[in-house]
Amino acid sequence: MRLLQVTIPAGKRETIERAFEDEGVDYVMTDETSGREYTAVAYVPLPTEAVEPVLERLREAGLDDQAYTVIVEANTVISRHFEQLEERYAEEQDEERIAREELTSKASDFLPSWSNYVIFTLVSAVIATAGLLLDSPAVIVGSMVIAPLIGPAMAASVGTVLDEEDLFRRGFVLQVSGLLLSIVSAGLFAWLARTGLLIPPGLEITEVPSIRERLLPDFLSLAVAIGSGVAGVVSLISGVSTALVGVMIAVALMPPAATVGIGIAWGQPWVSLGAGVLLLVNVLSINLAAIVVLWYRGYRPDNWFEVSKARKMARRRAGLLVFSILLLSVFLAGVTFDSYQRTTTEDDIRETVGDTIADRPGVTFESMTIERTDGVLFRQPERVVVTVGVPPDSDHSGLARTLDRRLDEVAGTDVETQVRYVDTESA
Repeated sequence: MRLLQVTIPAGKRETIERAFEDEGVDYVMTDETSGREYTAVAYVPLPTEAVEPVLERLREAGLDDQAYTVIVEANTVISRHFEQLEERYAEEQDEERIAREELTSKASDFLPSWSNYVIFTLVSAVIATAGLLLDSPAVIVGSMVIAPLIGPAMAASVGTVLDEEDLFRRGFVLQVSGLLLSIVSAGLFAWLARTGLLIPPGLEITEVPSIRERLLPDFLSLAVAIGSGVAGVVSLISGVSTALVGVMIAVALMPPAATVGIGIAWGQPWVSLGAGVLLLVNVLSINLAAIVVLWYRGYRPDNWFEVSKARKMARRRAGLLVFSILLLSVFLAGVTFDSYQRTTTEDDIRETVGDTIADRPGVTFESMTIERTDGVLFRQPERVVVTVGVPPDSDHSGLARTLDRRLDEVAGTDVETQVRYVDTESA
């Protein structure tokens, strides 16, 4: 529930009171004695979903944009009439949501000061980089808690839908500068960690699980980003806490940005490319989801003649976001197809090896290793090493040739096959 406080312009007191009566809301009005162009101040307790309709009714009654309007959260309102009012607006409104004036104010409040934004972004990027290099999920999650990334994304989306150009510009600039700052600071810290021997020499970053999972993003990554954007804007317009949702948005942005910096520090462009695509897809998807949800929930500018302009602006920006996401999705599609093909091929190879060994009495399967060609995507099987157990002094010549012929057919390419024999004796 909210407490609405508005100053009543001179000559509009009776029409404003009549508007309150028509809406059936409780109000208290006191005289304004500051000597300005206002004659009274009205205090109106309202259900959250009633704030926007009541403000629209007051504007029709003569409340101009110059009047002071304050909306504060009210913990308790004791009134039988208020309970009836809650029931009425609950029936009229499909869902609980805050007024667009409150939405604009909250989105603006989400934007931190530049100094705090820089400090928190730097610290978060450094901690995320350390967590990735250590392969520590706890440290990575800790970096997300302090990442100030939800505010700029939500502000840019609200500014787009409500035609608040200044709000959009501030959110956009903070998003771009924050992500660039994250990449640079992560790269510098990773370089210092590498040259300062803070990590084991010869560490292969592509073998670190926390880093490897962000090198080849697939379409599931797109679902995570869209879900984060939807959750962020729904928490914003419903007036609930966005702290946990902010962590979810940081999950989609901070680790990929840190991975880009690590790839730069290690001089591995493929690492930075994969993580960079994931980062761009995530930030674009978050903004797109927020814009779509805000427009779907019915948020529009105050003045009707600004609605058309806002609609064109929202469509243009949403279209640009969709085009960019589709363009980057070519990479995601390649990764998804490659992942499916690689898994299918490995399953076929494993099944072929198992069937071949099963035809050899006394031979038992121990392990198998598949080595692939260099690169990031579409790596073909190059070498298969099979370890089998055989009884002592037994002759199983020809097993390697049989496996090699069958695996070449399964893989669709010339695969080097090596069979290693281990003596096994059962008693």
